[in-house]
Amino acid sequence: MKRTAKPAGWHPKRGEVCLFALDKQRPALVISADALNVHALDICVVPISTVEHKSFSLRPKLKAGEGGLDRDSWVKCDQVTTIEKAKAVYPPLGSLSKASLAKIEEAIKRSLDLI
Repeated sequence: MKRTAKPAGWHPKRGEVCLFALDKQRPALVISADALNVHALDICVVPISTVEHKSFSLRPKLKAGEGGLDRDSWVKCDQVTTIEKAKAVYPPLGSLSKASLAKIEEAIKRSLDLI
């Protein structure tokens, strides 16, 4: 997918998988509410890795193709973090289905002991 300049007013949306320009471009799932994503300088994300850790039940698998990912990947729900919105690379890779997002939300709740 070709990366282009961000359109004025663009912001990452909840449920989107975006690349973020860190030490290199790394994928993460945006989990903060869109009302915050529009105005805040930082957004809440969970990193995505291609490395499977079988002992972690808090890392749901995303199959290649989901959210625009080109390989099977695991969402690190035990590593909820914030990141500068300006580091998001445009355009997003894709969006998760409601079912996949719900599975990840449950894993995040378990990792934070909210259930």
